[in-house]
Amino acid sequence: MSEYTEEEQRIVAYLRESVSRGERYFRAKNIAEAIGLSSKQVGSRLPRLAEKSDDVDIEKWGRARSTTWRVTLS
Repeated sequence: MSEYTEEEQRIVAYLRESVSRGERYFRAKNIAEAIGLSSKQVGSRLPRLAEKSDDVDIEKWGRARSTTWRVTLS
């Protein structure tokens, strides 16, 4: 995980742990609250992580009031 920034490491670690417990759908706001970042910090990093993460597959899933992300383990 050395190619990740510290914030990206925290996001990926949270997603990996949550997916292993059975969660699949996430919103930036909920991730941010869980790991102590702002929703803007998380939301701006998720598209980049979707491209470069080998640990988890991150897919933009739906958009209502905020984007929902579908996450699975790679």
